[in-house]
Amino acid sequence: MANTVLQDALAAQNEAGIRPAEVREYRGADVAARFGESQNEYLALLNGCGIYDLGFRAQLSITGGDRVRWMNGMVTNNIRDLAVGHGAYAFLLNPQGRILGDMHIYNRGESLLVETDRSQVEKVVATFDHFIIMDDVEVSDASEKQSVLGLAGPRSRELLNLAGIAVLEMQPLQILTPKCDCDCACVQCTVVRGEDPASESYEIWLDPKDVYKTWQALITAGATAVGSEALEMQRIAAGVPLYGVDIRERDLPQETEQMRALNFNKGCYVGQEIVERIRSRGAVHRKFTGFLAAGVADISPGAAILSAEKEVGEITSVAVLRDSGNERTIALGYIRREVGMPGREVTIGSVKATVIQLPLESGALRQARDSVLHNV
Repeated sequence: MANTVLQDALAAQNEAGIRPAEVREYRGADVAARFGESQNEYLALLNGCGIYDLGFRAQLSITGGDRVRWMNGMVTNNIRDLAVGHGAYAFLLNPQGRILGDMHIYNRGESLLVETDRSQVEKVVATFDHFIIMDDVEVSDASEKQSVLGLAGPRSRELLNLAGIAVLEMQPLQILTPKCDCDCACVQCTVVRGEDPASESYEIWLDPKDVYKTWQALITAGATAVGSEALEMQRIAAGVPLYGVDIRERDLPQETEQMRALNFNKGCYVGQEIVERIRSRGAVHRKFTGFLAAGVADISPGAAILSAEKEVGEITSVAVLRDSGNERTIALGYIRREVGMPGREVTIGSVKATVIQLPLESGALRQARDSVLHNV
């Protein structure tokens, strides 16, 4: 498993500085699992600003005169009408409608940029190559030319500006090439606003040689170094599924509840017949949702979910979160729709848990948490 550009730079530094406390494989690359206490890093993402390595993301450049038409016929979202400088989240399906991968696709004008995890890139490229027949389309790996840092939290834009990266108000998945008067003296960087309009997060795309000094500049501006453990806590608390963990090849798009990935007016694409059949005939039998239990609960991925002593689902991801002196366990997984209403009590192993609505907005999460703690 390869290190990211940032991880190599952190490992090579000789001066006293911020170093990972542990390095671990995450989404196809070796990255910092944590720099200190992962719960504190999670709170920085929630209340301040956390900076993290996104070098586990792979980037593919799609060029050629047929690129937009061809890509629109490959994925579940509308790429045909995607404005220059904007992106969309989409699934890649097989002809049976099962999910082969997920990705963000950005319209860069003269090309499309596909961003997915390194753990998925080999299968994605192979699938793309399989469906390029007489099309004027070329797929090339741009990962060596551009690396990625992430920034999240309510102070993110403030700290970008403090570091000399002038970022104005942006729409979700909008791309901006800002005027840079950076302490890091980077030649050029591109900023992408995160997908969730309710929270502040950004990706910074830049030349690999500028990754470490940009990291240092943002740390100096006040960002907290964050590892993959805290990123997982944030992901699970936000109810965002991870391909290979929460989304598998056996899953159908509507089961994942990620309607942001689907467009029903765009025309034909691989697997579209199955997706449309599900929509026209009604909902699928199970859905992806969240579960909340008080304290540090004995719940692990793969655990069965029971209702009225019948197995009705399975757990795919688990995180223990601590804030304001409280501990609670949040899990993600699939449950049968007829018993998956928010507020429904279920049993996971020997643990009582409550079904909660996704996405987990902070107010709703706090209310659900307080209700669970009250009933303990």
